[in-house]
Amino acid sequence: MEMHLDHEQKMLLDTVKRFMEEELYPHEEEVDRTGRVPLELGRQIEKRAIDAGLYSANLPEDVGGGGLGYRSLALMEREYGKTSHALHSWIGRPTEILLACEGDQIEEYLLPCVRAEKRELFALTEPEAGSDIMSMKTTARRDGDDWILNGSKHFISGPVMPDFAIVFAATGVDETPRGERKRITAFLVDVGTDGFDISEGTHCVSYRGYHTFEMSFSDVRLGARHILGEEGRGLELSGKWLGMGRVWVGATCCGKAERLFGMAAEWAANRKQFGKPIGQFQATGFKLADMAIEMKAADLMVMNAVENAEKGTMSDADAAMVKVYCSEMLNRVADNTVQIYGGMGLMEELPVQRLWRDSRLERIWDGTSEIQRHIITRSILRPLGA
Repeated sequence: MEMHLDHEQKMLLDTVKRFMEEELYPHEEEVDRTGRVPLELGRQIEKRAIDAGLYSANLPEDVGGGGLGYRSLALMEREYGKTSHALHSWIGRPTEILLACEGDQIEEYLLPCVRAEKRELFALTEPEAGSDIMSMKTTARRDGDDWILNGSKHFISGPVMPDFAIVFAATGVDETPRGERKRITAFLVDVGTDGFDISEGTHCVSYRGYHTFEMSFSDVRLGARHILGEEGRGLELSGKWLGMGRVWVGATCCGKAERLFGMAAEWAANRKQFGKPIGQFQATGFKLADMAIEMKAADLMVMNAVENAEKGTMSDADAAMVKVYCSEMLNRVADNTVQIYGGMGLMEELPVQRLWRDSRLERIWDGTSEIQRHIITRSILRPLGA
């Protein structure tokens, strides 16, 4: 990626690269083979990330975070994308939605996450309400001053069993110009609360060692102090997080694509057939050219969205365009890299097949490509009254 970096950004990038070379890359193959990050390794990464000043870099300095701006965070996330999510997720970046904590919630939930004393999960997806959030069946009904939570969540991802979950539930119905709409509220629910069961879920072939969790809630009693933000404003809170989250997915896709491209280019330059490097054949060389074009376009899209975010003008459509283009770009780069390697690209002894598998998930989580296109289409048609 060609871009102007100031002195602090160069230092940050050097720190991240060195950290990954020393703490993450050496463990990739073992984690993928076993499908787990040993707890002691995860805690070691966590501790050394704190020592390096990388932990909670996304949160403001006034709560103990690194206070990095969007541009610096994009550089960081891009570099993290070159390795497995199972490993780099131990370098905690607590979800910004926790900045909505107030009063005792700050000491109980926000600050412990900043200090790596607690881990949270963002629990929105359900078995029948993935992309269709309004089909959410998890509910919380008022009972005096308390709320009674019932329902379930799945595909809730994280590196380790959490200490609490940010759980989204329907707490009523609002009338809107477009008809009835569920009122969604975010709750802070501690693991171990009566009626709250959590277990490790199914295992994914992408990012082996990164867990998915299943949750069920049976008459879980919560007080008003467990509401994050305001009752009925949960989707507004989640929207603030999901928008930049999609930009960070785009950045990580750019990083992974760069790593794959480096492998493809080196193989094309050194693998010989018919007496010359296969990269000199247009069938292979043009693949490299297309990969380079798309990677540059993707990087520019990410940085444009970051610039808009810094100015406060980034739209949902901006984030959606980044997410869909970068994730699909990465999948094309990964597939072309496998094709350039030929049969060797699918052999477990080489990392290409692992990066190829990992790349596939990017078009699904944080909103599928189809949902991103829906958001973009809506932004085009709604101003025209459709």
